Amino acid sequence: MRVIVVGLGVQGHKRREFAGEDFIASVDPVNLSADYKNCEDVPLSAYDAALLCVPDEPKVELITYFLDQGKHVLVEKPLWAPNEQTLLTLEKLAHSKGVVCYTAYNHRFEPHFIKMKELIRSGMLGEIYHCRLFYGNGTARVVRGSPWRDKGSGVLPDLGSHLLDTANDWFGILDANFSLISSRCFENRAPDHVIFKSLAIKPQFEMETTLLSWKNHFSCDILAEKGSAHISSLCKWGPATFSHRTRVFPSGRPKEESITLVQEDPTWAAEYKHFKYLCENNIQTDLSSDRWLNQTLRTLSKVVLEEMA
Repeated sequence: MRVIVVGLGVQGHKRREFAGEDFIASVDPVNLSADYKNCEDVPLSAYDAALLCVPDEPKVELITYFLDQGKHVLVEKPLWAPNEQTLLTLEKLAHSKGVVCYTAYNHRFEPHFIKMKELIRSGMLGEIYHCRLFYGNGTARVVRGSPWRDKGSGVLPDLGSHLLDTANDWFGILDANFSLISSRCFENRAPDHVIFKSLAIKPQFEMETTLLSWKNHFSCDILAEKGSAHISSLCKWGPATFSHRTRVFPSGRPKEESITLVQEDPTWAAEYKHFKYLCENNIQTDLSSDRWLNQTLRTLSKVVLEEMA
């Protein structure tokens, strides 16, 4: 498969690296090292798929162009659109052209995330009561220097989209509604610390995102009937630890199994391999989770912006 990378920033360079020999050209209107300034300038016969690493606003227009030309598309999360009907239109266009439109959430391929999903679905935890997810990094000052990143609802769509996608990937929660707990602009113009929750479904969820965690960190705590499960950190920030604790009745210190990984981040290569599999096997595009994420983020963002006004 031959691919082009559109948007030659941090993410674009990563996508180019992991595409390896599949990469044939880059497109960026401002980066002078790019091969082309405009997507339309790339000969259609030269490539099969486009990897979009661009801001939210132009995503729908670019995806529409590539799908209409019969090209597969990988787009960096979140797949933002003004409404869910727009995403449904993209899905139908992908179906009609027989191509794949895939939204990249690379953390799905984190080894401990895969293990957590397997544990949840095994039933070993029994009834699951509560899931708390935290995602923080220390990029507040970097984001503040970016005109297109430090605006709108800030950290919510950036890191919050990862947490929502993770929860849906593990539990399947497309019927969940989330509400805002707290949104603050401590250092940035747009919110740099946001907490939100959903209590109306089982398990209940609490999610926290921040740009003010000076040591980058991810954590997950799942509390359940027969024990608990925990993740501390990601491979890219390692060491990353997965723990499964089995409840002792009536009370007492639980039995605990832990796995700690110290390795390079495997998610980018694994996700690109998955994208190639989807394309080469003509797997039909399904944007239902993107529609739910879009609606959820838009609803939460509206509350965030109202509080800022």
